Order: sequence, then C-alpha cells, then structure tokens
Amino acid sequence: MLVAEPTEPIIVSVNGTEHRLEVAGSRSLLSVLRAELGLTGAKYGCGEGECGVCTVLLEGRPVRACTTPISHAHGREVVTIEGLAEQGELHPVQEAFLEAQAFQCGYCTPGMIMEAVALLRQKPRPSELEIREAMSGHLCRCGTYSRIIKAIHLAADAMRR
Repeated sequence: MLVAEPTEPIIVSVNGTEHRLEVAGSRSLLSVLRAELGLTGAKYGCGEGECGVCTVLLEGRPVRACTTPISHAHGREVVTIEGLAEQGELHPVQEAFLEAQAFQCGYCTPGMIMEAVALLRQKPRPSELEIREAMSGHLCRCGTYSRIIKAIHLAADAMRR
C-alpha cells in the first residue's frame, strides 16, 4: 500500500504573484509549476537536471526545476519564461532569439532563454567562451547552437542600449 506524503503549506512568488500551495514539499518545482499553476513553458526533458529544458530562475539564479524540490522555493521568487515579458513587450533575450532564429522545434528554447537572462544579468558583456560555458548544460537536439550564441550577443547589445 502506498502512503501519500503529507502536504505542507508552501508560499512562493511566481512571476510576481504570490501563491499558497498545499503540496508535498518533495515534489519538483517543475511539476508544481506545470500541474498546479498551469505554467507549461518550462518543459520536462530528462528528469535529472542534465538537459536544461526545465530551467527557471529562483531568486534570479538559474535552477533545474525538475530536480529542485518545491520546498526550496518556499518564501522565494521564481520567474518562468511566462514571466519575462513586461507590459506586453518581449524580454530582449526573447526578441534576440526570434531575430537570430535561434530555435527550430523550440522545445529547449525556454530553458535556454532563462539561462541567457541570468548570464546577461551577471555579465552584460559576455565573451563567446563565457556564453558557451553558461549554456553548456543545455541540449538542443536541432543543433542551433551557433544561432543561440548569436542571439545572446544580440541580446547583450540590446540590453546595454
């Protein structure tokens, strides 16, 4: 007989909105974002934090939502791909990904964009090597890596203006 893990109140701010959730603290942040909050931009990929498709920002830092327990987000701010646009305007990284055509199927794109946002907040003028290092934990089955690097350079330029 399976015994359900007890739920606990988790309070988390997601994309600027505070949520009080009664969920098991060991559940993944990804499952709660998708199932309880209906935010499906972060995708399920490998389930082990290796592919990067589930990347979100937790207190401004990129984390793999598939391996991050929701309890780690208690009392903290989470930003997902859905929370980047402001007042109907895409974030400069989102715009740059469109301009550089830095995706094909788009499955990895939300995680890549979230990682790039975190990188550019930390390093407004990243070198190509710094971009490659930051993005090294993200897999793109379509192989658009050169366009992703171009997009991040374009976004860096746009964000400095």
